[in-house]
Amino acid sequence: MIRIVSLLPAATEIAAALGLMEQVVGVSHECDFPSEANSRARVTHCPVHNAGLTSGDVDQWVRKALRDNGTIYTVDEPLLRELRPDVILTQKLCDVCAVGYGTVAQLAATLPGPPRVVNLEPTSLSDIFDDIRRVAEACGVREGAGGIRARLSERVEAVRRRADRISYRPRCFLMEWVEPPFCSGHWGPELVEIAGGCDLLGRKHNPSAQVNWREVIDTRPEVIVLALCGYDIDRARRDYKILRSFPGFDSLPAAQHGEIYLVDASAYFARPGPRIVDSLEILAGILHPKEFPEFASTGPDDSRVVRAS
Repeated sequence: MIRIVSLLPAATEIAAALGLMEQVVGVSHECDFPSEANSRARVTHCPVHNAGLTSGDVDQWVRKALRDNGTIYTVDEPLLRELRPDVILTQKLCDVCAVGYGTVAQLAATLPGPPRVVNLEPTSLSDIFDDIRRVAEACGVREGAGGIRARLSERVEAVRRRADRISYRPRCFLMEWVEPPFCSGHWGPELVEIAGGCDLLGRKHNPSAQVNWREVIDTRPEVIVLALCGYDIDRARRDYKILRSFPGFDSLPAAQHGEIYLVDASAYFARPGPRIVDSLEILAGILHPKEFPEFASTGPDDSRVVRAS
């Protein structure tokens, strides 16, 4: 039986979907789904994780750490050696999201074996589905990927078909950070598009980027979705208070009509694993609640999405 270390929450979820959780012996500090991940050894650490900093403070800390050290994470090398992984699942997509691929590859080369390092670098929905196959092949369960990908694709196409019948496509700002403002990137604008909206500021299949607040005012979003990268609804609630203080906020159609939503981006939007399709369905319920009532927010106790107030 192979031993797997996952340094990425999405990779842990993919491994779980493939029935591999018993073989996952180590995870990152952010891996929290499925629940079994919380009982695995944690091989990475980030000082800013759950430090209670404001969005602005987090942004400044991350920029300084990347400038000074090239990374914001540390790897417990002795623990990793003790775990003796055969496969390490990691990523090259974003140095802010997880340990950088180069760091992992260099360390892996010094381990017994050495272990196979699998890079996950999705920028689109199809890439995310390809990563399921990539993990399955690396872990010797290739036959398990086809059914998972087919079921996820079927759900995506079901949303797409229904949304394509709706002529009204609201202007949606999928916001990845508040202070400073960041638009969505990679698969984010694609999700908005499939769900029946239009993200004029999004960078489809490209990295998210800081935007000038004036650009947000000028695009006049009818819907704003706070999907704060790596954070949950509680953090979105706090940052919504900051957002409301921005000049011209009250002039936005989304603000005037109460169409601002807070989502658990840590679990869904920022995590390119199987639950990315849940993110699409959440967006469909936000953008077109009458057409997608089964995906619409159920109120303040909804753990996935709530309407800001």
